[in-house]
Amino acid sequence: MDPVTSVANTAAAPARDPGALVDVQNLKIHFPILTGVFQTEAGRVRAVDDISFEIRKGETLGLVGESGCGKTTTGRALIRLRNPTAGKVFFDGRDLMSLSRGELRRMRRRMQIIFQDPYGSLNPRMTVGSIVSEPLETHHLSSGHRMDRVRELLALVGLNPNYTNRYPHEFSGGQRQRIGIARALAVEPEFIVCDEPISALDVSIQAQVLNLLVELREQFGLTYLFIAHDLSVVRHISDRVGVMYLGKLVELGPPTAIYESPGHPYTRALLSAVPIPDPKAERKRRRVILTGDVPSPVNPPSGCRFHTRCWLYERLGRPENCRTEDPPLRQIGDDHRAACHYAEDALKSDVGVAHLEDRVRRGTPAAVAARHEAAAQAAVPHEQGAGVAGTGE
Repeated sequence: MDPVTSVANTAAAPARDPGALVDVQNLKIHFPILTGVFQTEAGRVRAVDDISFEIRKGETLGLVGESGCGKTTTGRALIRLRNPTAGKVFFDGRDLMSLSRGELRRMRRRMQIIFQDPYGSLNPRMTVGSIVSEPLETHHLSSGHRMDRVRELLALVGLNPNYTNRYPHEFSGGQRQRIGIARALAVEPEFIVCDEPISALDVSIQAQVLNLLVELREQFGLTYLFIAHDLSVVRHISDRVGVMYLGKLVELGPPTAIYESPGHPYTRALLSAVPIPDPKAERKRRRVILTGDVPSPVNPPSGCRFHTRCWLYERLGRPENCRTEDPPLRQIGDDHRAACHYAEDALKSDVGVAHLEDRVRRGTPAAVAARHEAAAQAAVPHEQGAGVAGTGE
């Protein structure tokens, strides 16, 4: 059987969680590389390569990793905007890949996405009212009171409900992202993929949008897959955190475990890159400097994909199994899993975690933005309708 299209996996999938809303099993998404006049396949980009995890009802799973590691591709597959090469995605117990077009259309009322780019994700030729009401029309909902529903949604996300006839170019980046959030909420979904929803925004606006997402989750009992590369943001909003590297899920667990006692060398490297506000502590800490470039997803390394850059691999004398055996995502603690043959050694190490609390909670742009926002709100009372188009952003 072709290994590229095989559903089989050498690592056992985790046990099905009865409380899971989304259950991903052995997901693979490979993109063919076509060359020549006849478009023959010269290889495959293994964007997502055999990952399994679950998202429980009402929780937020944060997904972090370097650009190009497969986070967005994974998120799109979870709502079937991208069909997988192999594997299964279950939503509330139903296999999304087995649904007919009509069944999938009905199922999509329960799942939505907030895109990364607030400028490119809104049609510049459509008014805000048309943009937010489009999902209602697509799913044949609320035909009699559609604009009332649109105004309600705009007010819900902190925009002036009277701006339904305005166009996207009349709004700031933060306000456009709020429009995208209102559009996602229009059909009252249960699950939302948040694809780096604040990364394209100014630092001063990021905390406002992040807090809005938290409030909406608590108000409506939403379930999120929150994709980001800002570690402080992920810690703030997530109930569990997953770390991806080169198409693989290398660590998964609660924020306390991931941030204070990471079991994968790559996670420790990510955390060590977060700056410390205290310059004295910054000079004293032990940082992880990864050598070399990220390998190509077309031809990833054998064994553990991180071993070509792994500091622990070098420290342990380059063990052979790191080069030859793909480590499974295994249990190393309470609800804490890591894909490393020597995760126990990583847990004992102090590399990359010194002063972690101070770094993650205080030293990153999102944390600074939160403090700026608090100071601004204390100085100037919020008034709906202020600013360019209603939020003061």
